[in-house]
Amino acid sequence: MPTDYYGALGVRPDASNEEIKRAYRKLVRDLHPDVNPDPVAQERFKQVATAYEVLRDPQKRQIVDLGGDPLGNGGGPGAGGQYTGFGGFGDIMDAFFGGTGASRGPRSRARPGADALIRLDLDLVETAFGATKELMVDTAVLCTACTGAGTAPGTHPQTCTTCRGAGEVQSVQRSFLGQVITKRACPVCGGIGQVIPEPCPQCGGDGRVRSRRSLSVKVPAGVEDGMRIRLSGQGEIGLGGGPAGDLYVEIHERDHDIFTREGSDLHCRVSLPMTAAALGTTLSLTTLDGDEEIEIRPGTQSGSVLTLRAAGVPKLRATGRGHLYVHVEVLTPTRLDPEQEEILRKLAALRDEERPVSTRAGGGGLFSRVRDAFNGR
Repeated sequence: MPTDYYGALGVRPDASNEEIKRAYRKLVRDLHPDVNPDPVAQERFKQVATAYEVLRDPQKRQIVDLGGDPLGNGGGPGAGGQYTGFGGFGDIMDAFFGGTGASRGPRSRARPGADALIRLDLDLVETAFGATKELMVDTAVLCTACTGAGTAPGTHPQTCTTCRGAGEVQSVQRSFLGQVITKRACPVCGGIGQVIPEPCPQCGGDGRVRSRRSLSVKVPAGVEDGMRIRLSGQGEIGLGGGPAGDLYVEIHERDHDIFTREGSDLHCRVSLPMTAAALGTTLSLTTLDGDEEIEIRPGTQSGSVLTLRAAGVPKLRATGRGHLYVHVEVLTPTRLDPEQEEILRKLAALRDEERPVSTRAGGGGLFSRVRDAFNGR
């Protein structure tokens, strides 16, 4: 059965070339061996790469649409980048009725580069208001010695003597159906039609070298943990000086000492003594915008939430800011000296709270009675 190349990329058979390219890049970002070392993911990565090589070639895609397999026998890319099987519709007809078949011609040495992923750790203030960061990126870049050609200085690629520059060789076999002609990529030049007799000593003929470089990244205000910033053309340079992939900067927000974040909203917790909650007080809180005085009303209960509007994180790609929610926790003293205990007993006597409160009709009990007492009911 022919391989389901469309299914490997997760696209429809009528997908455009741009849709196929987007699907390929998305899968590569998740399955690339540098990002996902899982053996299953690596095998899936090979399938995705093979499917993309087939569907980006109009002639191979035509064979797939006709129900065939351009790689023949499920062979896929072989050693040295060669392919087996039929190369076009003309080759299929020639396989049964004889003939020479249509030539596909040599393919380019340049290949598109892979995308790269790098992690960027930021504080809450940086993700909230944005920042410009300098990153050190280790990727494949264009070889400066040969500018991507892969040849040593003063030398040039030469025509492959095996395929005479055609990039493919053909074999003829006889069967009960007649003469069968198959074409495959030249095993010497890998289908390029040229060979490099003297490779560049700096890149070894790849046309690219690994280099560590500095890159400036502008982080927009309001980004969240796990989001990715795409830098077009800043990824890996392709073989033979092919176009570079994209660089994705993944944001990781460090934990904050005071605040926790939910989208554009912030949450924090403050603890108040029982007396401060009963009498009311003013609390100084350091927000993202600086110190702010918060009024605690008399009789504030544990679990109350105070809202500071527009004191949260700016909204990404939108106007306005989230809110800051202050969660109040009232602390009950666990140890009292004799004088403090005497004062509390006098207060309990004045408020008629010396004995446990029994359950009242309507669901009122001890805690509701204490709540009502503090509220002056």
